Amino acid sequence: MSNKEEILSKYRKNVREKFDMPSLDDIKGITYPSPLVQFISMTENVGGKVIELEEGQDVNKLIKELYPDAKEIASNLPEITIATRNPDTIGSPQALNGTDVGVVKGVFGVAENACVWIPQTMEEKAVCFISENLVILLKKTEIVNNMHEAYKRISFNDYGYGTFISGPSKTADIAQVLVMGAQAARSATVVLI
Repeated sequence: MSNKEEILSKYRKNVREKFDMPSLDDIKGITYPSPLVQFISMTENVGGKVIELEEGQDVNKLIKELYPDAKEIASNLPEITIATRNPDTIGSPQALNGTDVGVVKGVFGVAENACVWIPQTMEEKAVCFISENLVILLKKTEIVNNMHEAYKRISFNDYGYGTFISGPSKTADIAQVLVMGAQAARSATVVLI
């Protein structure tokens, strides 16, 4: 028995009274007059950007304008014609190292905390985390109020993986200094389509 299992078994032996999990059926969560407006505000509050794609505007041109110095752009989305790396054909996650911009598609956003649900739709999911800058395409009609609504919408495909991403990666653990891009992208831009 490992140390972990030994410690957990001691805890289990000392449980004197057990309680059933409470029902969460009646919990609705916070709602907003305009989930889209709240989502945009929260995304900016967590350090991200939101850009609404205008009708007829080319998303590839927008990405090039946002990141003019980007040399390596990774995406498997058919509409991203400027991609230089395809996470479905690179062979290993290490091949994505040095990606300037990763472009992925979100299924829905959450107004409460600016999270976007991104199921794995590419062979190498590392594109979501190793890219210096992350661009998330999201339909502006697909914004829910809160995580209660979000959890009801989560679904997995054949890859069996998905993640919520909210803004750029950041930490202030070391010397209380805010560091952007500590564990993932230094910037995150949600493009509303």
